[in-house]
Amino acid sequence: MEDESSSDEEHFIDPSDILAVDEGEGDGDVPMDDADDDEHDPGSPSLQQSIQDNVIFEDNSIQQFPNHQKSVFSISVHPTLPIAASGGQDDLGYLWNFQNGELIARLSGHTDSVSKTAFSFDGTLVATGGMDGKVRLWRLLSGDPSPKHWEFLTEINGPDEVLWLEWHPKGSVLLAGSGDGTVWMWQLPSGNVMQVFAGHESSVQAGGFTPDGKKIVSVDASGNLILWDPRSPAPVWKLNEAADGRFSFDGGITSVSANPSSTLAVVGGADGIVRVVNLAKGSVIGALEGHQKDESVEAITFLDFGSASVGQGSGIVATGGTDGKICIWDLTTMKIRTTLEHESSVTKLLTHPVPHGHLLTSASADTTLKTWDARAGKLLRHHVGHQGPVFDAALGLGGTVVVSAGDDGICLVFGTDQP
Repeated sequence: MEDESSSDEEHFIDPSDILAVDEGEGDGDVPMDDADDDEHDPGSPSLQQSIQDNVIFEDNSIQQFPNHQKSVFSISVHPTLPIAASGGQDDLGYLWNFQNGELIARLSGHTDSVSKTAFSFDGTLVATGGMDGKVRLWRLLSGDPSPKHWEFLTEINGPDEVLWLEWHPKGSVLLAGSGDGTVWMWQLPSGNVMQVFAGHESSVQAGGFTPDGKKIVSVDASGNLILWDPRSPAPVWKLNEAADGRFSFDGGITSVSANPSSTLAVVGGADGIVRVVNLAKGSVIGALEGHQKDESVEAITFLDFGSASVGQGSGIVATGGTDGKICIWDLTTMKIRTTLEHESSVTKLLTHPVPHGHLLTSASADTTLKTWDARAGKLLRHHVGHQGPVFDAALGLGGTVVVSAGDDGICLVFGTDQP
């Protein structure tokens, strides 16, 4: 990944590219139960309660946050501080301390589920995105993360529903992918709309900035991959089955990730298909066959094995699917190095920061998370405590902890045993 000077960052998007400012903000006796009959009836309420009372749920978490009243869909963490932002089906987001579990701020204002949360690259801003189409911003006023130092900044509107959020890796520019087929880009803290990218044919399932911050990739449920220049509303190129018969996905594209050098994208489909694309040319250069047919590829992340022969991590990628498989691929050969497994769908894959880029933490609908040595294909830590599917996860404090969001309405914190 190229280093950019501060002048390069300032030249990233010209202020004249800003489009507009979007502001907003029964009668009768009942016979007594026979106690002896009840004791042998597996369907009786008293026996069911007795069974439930005696179930022991294993939990090796080191902290929890139970404030959400319903499913928690999203979790993100501050880049340096022990702060998490969670969002859920209760239409709320929360800022909380993942070391002691204490509430920092209640992020209210949404009228539908909070589908995504995201911290800016420097941690001074946090965004929540909802199925109501709202994106709401809060700002940290100082290095002290106590409640009195966070303030509501602004509400910005545009998408019909927010499916994903991502900040620029070096600046206060925010992207959102929408269910209406658009991608929105705002400049913060002003909230000014910088671009609306309208080239997709259906919901924009995944996307984000390339690691160098110079381009944007996005994919949709109709099978389109688009590369954008942030300074222009027109696609650089658009890849689909019509453009290349090898780029065909039955059920659309569900995930995408660009490699650290921003030269390749790995694209996963609802049918288990994975394709590797050259971002400079918009051409398919490889097919990765390993997931079960018709099992969706839900998560993709690049790993760093620290080997020059694989481009310092650009050549190793992990894909996770609803088949419960995690495939570790070597892109120099387009072959599987190893396969890791969960008992149900893989929902999230997280690469640990260098020098531990060979470590991978996965989240699953099987209620667990796992931390692996992907280089050796070895399970290092099994994280248990959720009583329902794990929908999202994020690494904090340099990868030493993983924070998770569950369908059970709980956020949990686990140690990863990373050195």
